[in-house]
Amino acid sequence: MYPNLLKPLDLGFTQLRNRVLMGSMHTGLEEHKEGLDKLAAFYEERAKGGVGLIVTGGFSPNLRGRLHPLSAEFSKPKHAQAHKVVTEAVHRHGGKIALQILHAGRYAMHPFAQSASSIKAPISRFAPSEMSSRQIRNTIEAFSNSASLAQLAGYDGVEIMGSEGYLINQFLCKRTNMRYDEWGGSYKKRMRFPIEIVKSMRKAVGKEFIIIFRLSMLDLVEQGSTFEDVVELAKALESAGVTIINTGIGWHEARVPTIATQVPRGAFTWVTEKVKPYVSIPVVTCNRINTPEEAEKILASGQADMVSMARPFLADPYFVQKAQQEKSQLINTCIGCNQACLDNVFKGKAASCLVNPLACREAELKVEQAAQSKTIAVVGAGPAGLACATTLAQRGHRVDLIERNDRIGGQFRLAMQIPGKEEFRETIRYFANRIDETGVNLLLDTEADLEQLEEYDEVILATGVEPRKVSIDGLEGSDKVIDYQTLIRDKTDVGNKVAIIGAGGIGVDVASMLTEPQGHNLDDWLHDWGIDKEMEQPGGLYPFPDSVSDKTVWLLQRRKGRVGKGPGKTTGWIHKRTLEKRGVNLVGGVSYNKVDSDGLHITLGGKQQLLDADKIIVCAGQESVRPFENQWTELGEKLHVIGGADYAGELDAVRAIKQGVELALKL
Repeated sequence: MYPNLLKPLDLGFTQLRNRVLMGSMHTGLEEHKEGLDKLAAFYEERAKGGVGLIVTGGFSPNLRGRLHPLSAEFSKPKHAQAHKVVTEAVHRHGGKIALQILHAGRYAMHPFAQSASSIKAPISRFAPSEMSSRQIRNTIEAFSNSASLAQLAGYDGVEIMGSEGYLINQFLCKRTNMRYDEWGGSYKKRMRFPIEIVKSMRKAVGKEFIIIFRLSMLDLVEQGSTFEDVVELAKALESAGVTIINTGIGWHEARVPTIATQVPRGAFTWVTEKVKPYVSIPVVTCNRINTPEEAEKILASGQADMVSMARPFLADPYFVQKAQQEKSQLINTCIGCNQACLDNVFKGKAASCLVNPLACREAELKVEQAAQSKTIAVVGAGPAGLACATTLAQRGHRVDLIERNDRIGGQFRLAMQIPGKEEFRETIRYFANRIDETGVNLLLDTEADLEQLEEYDEVILATGVEPRKVSIDGLEGSDKVIDYQTLIRDKTDVGNKVAIIGAGGIGVDVASMLTEPQGHNLDDWLHDWGIDKEMEQPGGLYPFPDSVSDKTVWLLQRRKGRVGKGPGKTTGWIHKRTLEKRGVNLVGGVSYNKVDSDGLHITLGGKQQLLDADKIIVCAGQESVRPFENQWTELGEKLHVIGGADYAGELDAVRAIKQGVELALKL
């Protein structure tokens, strides 16, 4: 079914069992006290699931290269010894694994940061010191030493992190390399650093060891590499002894989204395709490839020799195995939300996955048969209820899933209609198939009845949320006013002037939906973000064009301060920049006075104003839906409340699905 994806890749001295590379992800377990045991369990599941080659999260080759003061380092024999638990776990299942070696350079969040030149990164608090020639030589040796130790630890190879704006990238680009010695000036001198690393490394590990180089093919920053630079470096890397070239897209300081759900699937495969003809070694493409169908299409078209998928293996460790077994409908698809993976890591927490709370917790959370099979009612087939019901049934319980609407999905059914959140449809598809696979008894168009619920051994309320009502004079009953659920569900015409009350995640989504250009394709998206598909500009970036909407939209919040970021820590800036580009009016510090036939009357900065809106959309948060709450005591201890029914707050699918799974594992 997927002949190109599942075809082995012969590297000469070794063979990969398919064309799937599990891309590097920092999980937060690397620094944990019991992190390597947990990492071993994490990678072991993916090896069981059939991944061809796993690449670990980044480990620093020395102290100064650490991302944070306590970040993971791989520079001593004791590190190699400790990592054997990881490599042995992967090899038990026929997998292969490479250690990523990453030097942060000026991205280091500590005062010992070093770089090619002393130029502070816009995303770091510390200015780096300029490396001396001796320090450069020592760093080259440190990379080589880490590779030797990786070989000793049983790794099948290493990946040199040469992209995303880390140290090697900093040497390559004029943006960060202002040197005029043998390590700077002309491009040939600027690329000397990575070439010397590869040569030293190959000499240390011999010919039969995989060396992957993560090459930044599209920097997406000013004064980045040109296409000619990228090709010259790719050729030199092959000559120096690199086994595989992996694609890197964008520096971390780039103001262009590269992996969030708003990015179209396979949005950057054309970059790899441009570079591939210039080298004879395998080339890997990456970013927003999340289904076997998408991966197969890319490989069949000849754009790359392998595909790299990282977060899809957080979502489903058995991605490859399910593709092999022609069960792709049962793949728990990554929706690119970043909410439990990158957002967690940036908060100093261990990564997980919104759609798979077991990710990175394999050593502690196991789905095992229940000691006693119970009859259980789950009321509500939104994300929390779906996750709970299917996990309960997997464990052997008899489960009735009761849903008052005519279809499953809850808030995800609304979310999937927001431009850029179409991937949420995949989660509903996954759970629909899981219901069939696990034997959950689904009862649609059914209201939960308290008397009937009393007959179950356990009752789980996952009844979700409804829009919060706000008190504004004239709002109730006005034909100008609509709530967000009704708007999205019924696709109501809103006219040309729209005021949105509430600038949280829902308000931002609604503003994005209303201003989305019609017939938007990949080329349009690339143009909107200033990406030069011809790669004629350094860094592949030209000035950002604005794409102002033909609608006048006000996004309003009571609180003063920044408006329009939404809840995502690593994606909020994307939402805000999108709304700004489309001309949405982002207004904070608003008091709402009244609604009448003229529109919405507000006070802003002590002055009264009229927003002559055709439609006023209420996105002022949610309230829990709690049927027969005053009779809950009749159900006693067998009642459990999860998801939005437990706590409305900002819509939080991470918490909802996590609660559902964790409860299912306890009962």
